[in-house]
Amino acid sequence: MNRRPLVQALSGLLLAALPLSAVVAQTITLKASHQFPGGKGDVRDEMVQMIARDVAAAKVGLEIKVFPGGSLVKAKEQWKAMLNGQIDMTSFPLDYAAGFHPQFGATLMPGLVKGHDHAKRINASPFMADIRAIIEGAGVKVLADAWLAGAFGGKDKCILKPEDANGLKVRSAGSTFAQMWAGAGASIVSVPSNEVYNALQQGVAQATDTSSGSFRSFRLYEQVKCLTAPGSNALWFMYEPVLISKKSWDGLNAAQQKALTDASKKAEAYFAAESKGLDDKMVDAFKTAGVQVVEMSAADVQAWRDVAARTSYKNFADKVPGGKELIEKALAVQ
Repeated sequence: MNRRPLVQALSGLLLAALPLSAVVAQTITLKASHQFPGGKGDVRDEMVQMIARDVAAAKVGLEIKVFPGGSLVKAKEQWKAMLNGQIDMTSFPLDYAAGFHPQFGATLMPGLVKGHDHAKRINASPFMADIRAIIEGAGVKVLADAWLAGAFGGKDKCILKPEDANGLKVRSAGSTFAQMWAGAGASIVSVPSNEVYNALQQGVAQATDTSSGSFRSFRLYEQVKCLTAPGSNALWFMYEPVLISKKSWDGLNAAQQKALTDASKKAEAYFAAESKGLDDKMVDAFKTAGVQVVEMSAADVQAWRDVAARTSYKNFADKVPGGKELIEKALAVQ
C-alpha cells in the first residue's frame, strides 16, 4: 500500500492548522549585501553580522545571509539591487545613491559634520528627518544609523591645504567632495572604496579620501606615504546606515520585525561605541606601517571649507531640489 499520499495529506492538514505566521517564519531568508571586507574587523561588516547572529538567536524563523566584499552585488549597485529585489538589506554609503536622490549628497558634504559628538546631534536633527523621509519615500527603511569619520591619503606627499591637491589625480568618495577637490585644482578619479587600493597601486590615483574604517580594512597603508587623520578638526564624515527594502520588511511577521529591530538597535549602539575608536585604530595601523600621519589645523580646515562653499555647497543649493533648505537645517545644528 502506497502511504505517501496519506502522509502528504496529513502534513498539509498540520500546516493548515498552524498560524500563518508560524508557516511563514520557517521559510524567510534575507540576503544582506555590502562592499566591505568580511571577517577582517570592518565595523560595518560586523554590524550586519551582529544583526544576522542576533536574529538567528531569536528563533523567529528568520535567517540573514551576509554577502560581504561586493561578492553578490557591486559596491555602487546595492541601492538599485535592494529596490529590484535582488537583495533585501545592505550596509551602504548613502551618497552612492545620490544619482537616484541628489539630496543624499548632503550626507557626505565637506565640513558639514565636525566630529563624532556633532554627528550624534545631526542624527537627531530636522536635517536627518528630511533625509530619512526621502529614504522611506523611495521604498527603503533605515535599520541602524552610522556616521564614519574619514581622512585623506597621499601616495607621494601629505595633503593639508587646498594648494597641496593642485594637479593631483584624486579619488573622491562622492560628488560633493569631488567638487571641492576640483575647486582646489585636482582631477577626479571615480571608483568605490573597495577599488581604491588598485587605483593607487596602478597610479590611476595619487590621493584619496575615504572613511577611517575603509583606510584600515582595505590596507591603504600599503599604498600611501602620508595620512591626514581627522583628529580634532575633521572635514570628512559620511552616513553609512544599515538599510532594508520596505517590501522585504513588510513581508516579515510581527515577531520577525521585532527581532530585526532589536538586533539593529544593538548593532547601532555597538557602532556608536566603536566609531571614535576607528580613527585611533586607523592611525595606529598607519604608524605601524611606517606611514607619516598628520592632522589639519583649524586654519587648514577653514581653507578647505572656503573652497567647498564656492563649489560643493553652492552647487548643492543651486541644483538640488530643496538643497538650500537641507544645508541650512544641517548648519543650524551646533
